[in-house]
Amino acid sequence: MMNETDYNNMTGGATLKPFYQAYRLVAVILPPLEMAILVFGLGSNIINIIVFLKTGVKDNVTTLLLSLSVSDATYLILMTPALSTIMIYYLAPDWDWPFDRHFTSNLFYWPAIAVYNFSSFISLFLGLVRCACVAMPLHFKSVFTKSRTGKIVIALFFASVALHLPVLTIFKIVRIYEPFTNSTLLFLGVRNHLSTVVKINDYLNRNSIPWISFIVMIACAAVLSFKLFQSSRLRSSHRNTAKQGSDATSHRGKEDEGKMSEKDIRVVQSVLLVCTIFILSQLVFVITATERLINPEFDQGGRLQNLFLIATA
Repeated sequence: MMNETDYNNMTGGATLKPFYQAYRLVAVILPPLEMAILVFGLGSNIINIIVFLKTGVKDNVTTLLLSLSVSDATYLILMTPALSTIMIYYLAPDWDWPFDRHFTSNLFYWPAIAVYNFSSFISLFLGLVRCACVAMPLHFKSVFTKSRTGKIVIALFFASVALHLPVLTIFKIVRIYEPFTNSTLLFLGVRNHLSTVVKINDYLNRNSIPWISFIVMIACAAVLSFKLFQSSRLRSSHRNTAKQGSDATSHRGKEDEGKMSEKDIRVVQSVLLVCTIFILSQLVFVITATERLINPEFDQGGRLQNLFLIATA
């Protein structure tokens, strides 16, 4: 485990005991907690996949929810080696590593980020599809068929890979000699264009696209919430209507135009939940990514490194 001298060297030589003690506490508690969350998330997504496959993928929403579960499960699988390495490092600091301890973390980091962003694209598309189908059902219900949705999901996957292709190729596997153990270890080296690629990735994948997705998802959540409120009010008004005859029939006919069925309401509620989770999970990310872009000191190795570590913990 990192000692106080190592920590002070990492932070530029300043002895910061309060933050170091907090760092040690988080370093011991966080990895097992994250592993428990990872196992729970992986199990939940596997259950979701089984349920979707057994009940049948019948429409665009179930197609997207199944794709989202598969993507999330893949992300968690890619993060497992890195998190396992961190747990071993902090809980068994004297472990004899057969490779550089950063090898698994760096090797699977960018593939995991690419899959994570693929999940974000699916969530965004899910919000857009349901928002369009609820706001203008006659125009869009026949547009987003199951087969078209599946093709778009595949296109989103390749788009995510293409957007992250530069950072997916910045590492190269090399062998280094370790004199203390008299052995050769696998090590991930970086290519010369690392700084340029990371800067482009920061502008595109960590700022521009996330902010656009964040704003669009807020708009979708607002529209879905309004439609749920409107449908609830119309259903309540329909139940309380005591009129009879042609006036009542005409009144109900106008209400039915904006009223959703119980099934539609449940679907909208599930999509709204996905939108809300997306917004809350992305909020801290987009703020810290923007601050990191504006202020270079807000990063590892910068003057505001401590604040950066807390914000991204």
